[in-house]
Amino acid sequence: MREGTSTFDLARAHPARARALIRGGGWERPTTGLCLGYLQANLVVLPQELAGEFLAVCDANPRPMPLLDFTVPGDPHPRRVAPEADLRTDLPRYRVFRCGEPVAEVTDICDLWGRDSVAFLLGCSFTAEGSLVEAGVRLRHLELGLSVPMWRTTLQVQPVGRFRGPVVVSMRPIHREQLELAQRVTAELPLAHGSPLHIGDPAAIGICDLAHPDWGDPILPLEDEVPVFWACGVTPQALITSARPELAITHAPGHMFITDVPVAAIRGRGPGLDPLPADPAARPLDR
Repeated sequence: MREGTSTFDLARAHPARARALIRGGGWERPTTGLCLGYLQANLVVLPQELAGEFLAVCDANPRPMPLLDFTVPGDPHPRRVAPEADLRTDLPRYRVFRCGEPVAEVTDICDLWGRDSVAFLLGCSFTAEGSLVEAGVRLRHLELGLSVPMWRTTLQVQPVGRFRGPVVVSMRPIHREQLELAQRVTAELPLAHGSPLHIGDPAAIGICDLAHPDWGDPILPLEDEVPVFWACGVTPQALITSARPELAITHAPGHMFITDVPVAAIRGRGPGLDPLPADPAARPLDR
């Protein structure tokens, strides 16, 4: 990271500025708290032969896997949400899977991108953080400069084809008096996972220890706070384990792609997003 650049410096930055910094190697940290007011997205890159099945599992599970965009096979540019961006370089960190197992984390994927690579961008709860902060909801992980903690749960996705497995959640401790407000604010953003999936007892969804997340940083609720769990776009990484493609690439948990789409566009107060094109596995996509 460039000396002097902080989350505070980028909190209200335009996404193009943040992506340029990332592309140049100037930011390798999680993207929570960056470019508040713009959509952040989870990334999944698969071979074209799996793209249709993955699109179907997204359609069947819109809460944990809200689809924002996908690319033409071989095209690394997400033309619906950030046409000038390059998905091979513009995330701080990527996770590489071979036959369903994570084998490496890298800062670009130019050498792994192929002519049959199809990229999917899925909504992320980081998107809602700007709206929560603006509404006055305290988010202590932002104050502490931490990434949100994430866990696999005992909840299961609706399986499609080779894709099956657990729903992953992220957790933010919320003050008891702000629970209703946090639910209302996030319910307005279904493409950012919407309202909480679960509130309260973590054991009810199979989480045994809040101090030891599967990904991210631990942050324990204070006495006046309640753990609040949102569906998480790390869910596809759990599904890749079952599908076992020869090669798959995702964002590293917490290291998102920042789109050019303002939050207002998915809240119904802006121009909105153009309709998604047809099945990427069926034909080259007309843009």
